[in-house]
Amino acid sequence: MRMLFLALFGALAVASSSVAEQRPNFVMVFIDDLGWGDFSCFGNQDAKTPNIDRLAAEGIRFSQFYVNSPICSPSRCALTTGQYPQRWRITSYLNNRADNERRGMAQWLDPQAPTLARCLKDAGYAAGHFGKWHLGGQRDVDDAPPITAYGFDESLTNFEGMGPKLLPLTLKPGDQQPAKIWADAERLGQPVTWMLRSKITTGFINASIPFIEKAGRERKPFYINLWPDDVHGPWWPPVEKWAESKRARYLAVLEEMDRQLGQLFDHIRNSPSLRHNTLVLICSDNGHEPGAGSAGPLRGAKTQLYEGGIRSPLIVWGPGILQKDKAGAHNNTSVFAAFDLVPSLLALAGVKPPANVAFDGEDVSAMLTGKADSSRRAPIFWRRPPDRKSAPPLITEIQPDLAVRDGKWKLLCNYNGSKPELYDLEADRAESVNLAAKHPEIVKRLTAAATTWHRSMPPDNGPALGSAPAGRGKKKH
Repeated sequence: MRMLFLALFGALAVASSSVAEQRPNFVMVFIDDLGWGDFSCFGNQDAKTPNIDRLAAEGIRFSQFYVNSPICSPSRCALTTGQYPQRWRITSYLNNRADNERRGMAQWLDPQAPTLARCLKDAGYAAGHFGKWHLGGQRDVDDAPPITAYGFDESLTNFEGMGPKLLPLTLKPGDQQPAKIWADAERLGQPVTWMLRSKITTGFINASIPFIEKAGRERKPFYINLWPDDVHGPWWPPVEKWAESKRARYLAVLEEMDRQLGQLFDHIRNSPSLRHNTLVLICSDNGHEPGAGSAGPLRGAKTQLYEGGIRSPLIVWGPGILQKDKAGAHNNTSVFAAFDLVPSLLALAGVKPPANVAFDGEDVSAMLTGKADSSRRAPIFWRRPPDRKSAPPLITEIQPDLAVRDGKWKLLCNYNGSKPELYDLEADRAESVNLAAKHPEIVKRLTAAATTWHRSMPPDNGPALGSAPAGRGKKKH
């Protein structure tokens, strides 16, 4: 009898271990300043991105996916927390201490904020961050928490984060030796490795692959942020691909980034245990810099609340997780945003969020895996960066302060609801025809929703900075 009990107990233990091992792995590739139209599978005819395109051909491509800000740090905050970045007073890129205060912002993301990494780690996942962070620890802000304070077991970052880092060496034709930039960031974390800027994406991949292998040895599922510096300017492609024009250098960096990312994608694809149980997601943190990347047919660019600033190309790959008949599918129907990925990945992992956490994001895991083509239920709201009422010389037009997407409708307006712009994105994704005068009832409803949401969020100094003379206090980033 005792032997029978032990045999049954052993079988149950093995079954339990097998179930645990089936929890999906996640790789979140968050590209820096990539335009909606910059992957060749999203229409770019000036450059080729074959490794990313292959994931799209084997996975699902989403063309109505949004990020939660048109600029870096708040977009990363939303993807990290599953909440509007305004809740954590991160509403523009984190800069030096004085400039953060000038704009009414926090100096870093509060480590008490909910994070996807911490939720997964608490459930037994290995969590690693490899790449740009930009949620605290940059310039003279040298007392920010380390990246590992947010739930990561390991981290490797660039000059905008606390902890071990890769820093860039620049080289162009005619240079006798590489030059260092951001050398003062050495004090923000050790050890520091210097490597050519054109190869830094490989540096982050070379750290992430051993992390994946270690998780496998420890029989843990893993969550990885792979957040490259690319394709943010200034652009330093390999010397043999150097070009004089801004656009040409950008495209060279884009193609080189795709080539380097292929190493990670192939590692996952060629391992049966990873291929059938790993979900890879690829998107951009915000729109492109004008004159470098491209939003395709969309209006606007980085820092703007028009579609080109906040709509992001999203590719989801996972042969063992996605619906089998969805390989190569294009979802042009589902409307959702980056903060929805947090509750969605937790749902796919079978992990309940903390009882005291209310996400602004919704569970859209059925859309991610191809089981549905519906959208999130609640509208999505945006507030412009406080320092970007205009952004000369790249953007000289006066920008709206708020935006909301609800169904097919997109409304933009000022903080007080004035100067409304209304677009039917099903018929006019280029936002070329303002329908506000034709639909006053929709304008009234969406204006009330946007201004009510705005007042419910902690304020920043956007109103004061927006009334300053054009160009005052503006900084390119």
